[in-house]
Amino acid sequence: MPFSRRQMIFGLSATAALAPSLVSHGARAQTASSPPVIDTPFPVPQVPPLEATDYGEARRAFRTNLLRKGPSPETAPPLGTPPGATRVTYPGGPDRSLQLVGWVSHYEPSADLKPAVLFLHGGNATGDGHWEQIRAYAEAGFVTMLPSFRGENGQAGNYSGFYDETADALAAADYLENLPGVDKNRFFLAGHSNGGTLALLAAMTRGFKAAAPMSAGVDAWRYFGRYEKEIRFDWDDPREFVMRSSVCFAPSLKCPTLLLRGSEERPFDQNHLLFIERAQSAGISIDKKILPGTHNGVVPGAVAESIRFFKSHGA
Repeated sequence: MPFSRRQMIFGLSATAALAPSLVSHGARAQTASSPPVIDTPFPVPQVPPLEATDYGEARRAFRTNLLRKGPSPETAPPLGTPPGATRVTYPGGPDRSLQLVGWVSHYEPSADLKPAVLFLHGGNATGDGHWEQIRAYAEAGFVTMLPSFRGENGQAGNYSGFYDETADALAAADYLENLPGVDKNRFFLAGHSNGGTLALLAAMTRGFKAAAPMSAGVDAWRYFGRYEKEIRFDWDDPREFVMRSSVCFAPSLKCPTLLLRGSEERPFDQNHLLFIERAQSAGISIDKKILPGTHNGVVPGAVAESIRFFKSHGA
């Protein structure tokens, strides 16, 4: 994702089957519809493989191999509590061994259950600016949660680049839907940039009423080709990339999904279109929409569009 994704955070099936399709060091044939060729130290598939296994099942059988362990690559101060939010801790990770900070909108639990939105932030750190981006959800009547992830803002846990962070997002979903007064049948998911990528992976693992990922990535090869220094896993294992790439598991999507993107950022590329085609072929309701704005500037409009989408699905 472009550099601008970092600027506003604080201001406001088998590996062997994959091998024949790999080319090394960005030496892919490029067409008018192809994303720019990026030179990489790891092989890149000409077409991302389509996995037959459900993503949730694949996660249960896979453990990422981190060759370097440490915090998020984005330096950030400890988390406070922005106006309009309540600071909570939730048990992150697949084994619930991490106590991670999240923010939940102020609300009064009652017998009249409220819809909820789990929003996954962009970048690799959390800040007050992220909360400002999503206040419209609370104003529209949703109980809203913005979780932080392992290794961010001085917290415990090792950054893994989309994989273990997906486990944190799923743990945050469990926490939010079990809050008093939350309607589990009107539980929605959204996220921006890196959070949009995580939203897709989370929506392929468990059910939500609907999901609206914003400026999401669908293939880990492209992301880590641009942000090579963020790789902590064994890049010689193609499975590490597969398990971070929603395009490989598109039929695993478990809810209606709307992909949103800004008109002034990189458009939906061929792998986004492949993701949509694969999901639709499996009978999944999925659509895409371009909204005015840059990578960060599109967020207010995308949040408003996601609210309309969620209301069309019973919010």
